[in-house]
Amino acid sequence: MSARHDEVYSERKARNRLEDQRRMAYRRAIEERAELRRIERELGDDYAGRLCAIYLNVGLGVLR
Repeated sequence: MSARHDEVYSERKARNRLEDQRRMAYRRAIEERAELRRIERELGDDYAGRLCAIYLNVGLGVLR
């Protein structure tokens, strides 16, 4: 093989690797979001509000 062919091949390989990494990151983000939505459904709609209230109460208690 020629040096030019090797260079083109390595560029294509690097580009494919980057595309695969992006695709996997996107897939992981979708799976994480689906998992969060499932947890929210299990815990109920008011869970996020209660969690925020607890966080704020603890945070305000530290300031006092």
